[in-house]
Amino acid sequence: MNRMTPAHPRPGTRGGFRRGASILEMALTLAILLNLTFGTIEFGYFFFVKNTVQGAAREGARAAITPSGSNADVTAAVNAALQAAGLRAADFTTTVKVNGTVADAGNATAGQSVEVSVQATWGSVGLRPLGLIGAEKPVLGAAAMRKEG
Repeated sequence: MNRMTPAHPRPGTRGGFRRGASILEMALTLAILLNLTFGTIEFGYFFFVKNTVQGAAREGARAAITPSGSNADVTAAVNAALQAAGLRAADFTTTVKVNGTVADAGNATAGQSVEVSVQATWGSVGLRPLGLIGAEKPVLGAAAMRKEG
């Protein structure tokens, strides 16, 4: 033991009773770090789902623009892309438009624009540990291509 430091420091002296301060500092720091961690996870997952939905819409558009492409082909392509990423296809709505009007992709003629959109709400597909992103926020992906002839 050092001769300069007493065995039992008195309160209010340097090096005295500070055990409670470190616990308080850890609690405050841990709360901030956990919020940052879970917020990062939530936003990261949102962008993963958004990117996956965009890719699924693009795959649906590719299926729609073939000469024999129909809405059934579009739905199958979209569902396959969503399920490959681990998302439930039942949570999403797929819409096919030909020249801006909801129609069957099989009725489109060569050169017409075919747009496929895939949509869901964040509450039905999202991981929400902190609820930073609202449950009603739409997650939308859309792709438009010209019908092949």
